[in-house]
Amino acid sequence: MPFDELRDELQKETLQIARENLEKEPRILELRNQCTIIRTTELAAAQEKLTDLQIRKEEILSTNSPSALLKKLNDAMNKVEDEAEILHEQLLQREIDLPTFVQKYKQLRTIYHRRALLQLAAKTSGI
Repeated sequence: MPFDELRDELQKETLQIARENLEKEPRILELRNQCTIIRTTELAAAQEKLTDLQIRKEEILSTNSPSALLKKLNDAMNKVEDEAEILHEQLLQREIDLPTFVQKYKQLRTIYHRRALLQLAAKTSGI
């Protein structure tokens, strides 16, 4: 008889646990859905951030490409050339004296030639 009672007791406990599990099933489904929503939302945010970073990377690469850098160097050379022309005009208009002109002009020409050498080296190195 104790065996039958034990079996009945185990059967009742099993049924009780099964009922409790069935009662918890809607909550489990709800939590599962929430997890799916959270995962989808986080994935979308991560993909958006990745897209933004890829766009930023492309922008950085394009502004620092060899051809873009050569163009910036050429623009800087042209700017120095323009400054030298303005300085020359100031000398001709007697807005500055000769020693000041020579000092400033020498500085500008040194800068220009350094940039020209950089540009030449970049072009000959295959960039």
